[in-house]
Amino acid sequence: MTVKELVNELVEKHGTTHNSLMPVLQGVVQQERYLSEEAMLTIAEALDISAAEVYGTASFYTFLDTVPRGKNVIRVCKTISCHMQGKDEIIQALEDALKIKVGETTDNKRFTLLTANCLGWCHKGPVMLVNDEVYPELTPQKAVEIIQEYERNTK
Repeated sequence: MTVKELVNELVEKHGTTHNSLMPVLQGVVQQERYLSEEAMLTIAEALDISAAEVYGTASFYTFLDTVPRGKNVIRVCKTISCHMQGKDEIIQALEDALKIKVGETTDNKRFTLLTANCLGWCHKGPVMLVNDEVYPELTPQKAVEIIQEYERNTK
C-alpha cells in the first residue's frame, strides 16, 4: 500500500476535521513506523491544513517519529523518579550492549535507543518501553537480557 493510499484509508476512517489529525498521524506511524515528508504533505492535503501544522503537531509528540527508526524502538523513561531509581545505569548498559548512543539506530536497523519524558510507570521505575511492551523495575542486566531476547527473535 502506498503512503497516499494509507492516508486516504485513514482519512476515510477518521474524517477530515481538525480532530482527525492525531488519529491519522498515529495510523501512519503504526503502519510505516515514522512520518515521512511525503506522508505529512499528503495528510496536510487530505485534511486541508498547512504542512507546517502537520509537521508542528508531529514533531511536538515524542511517539510521532519524523525520522526512520529501527524495527524495535527502545524508550527509557527519563523522569526524576526513574533517574533516582537508576535509569542512567540502564541507558549505559543498553548503549554498551547495542553499541549506539541515545538517539541512534543500530547499523542493522533492528534497534533505536531513545528516552521519553514519562511512560506513566513512576511507581515501578526504572522503566523502558520496547515498541508497545512495558518493562518495569529494570536492572542493567535485566534490560540487556530483554534486548538480547528481541535480538534472538528479530532477524
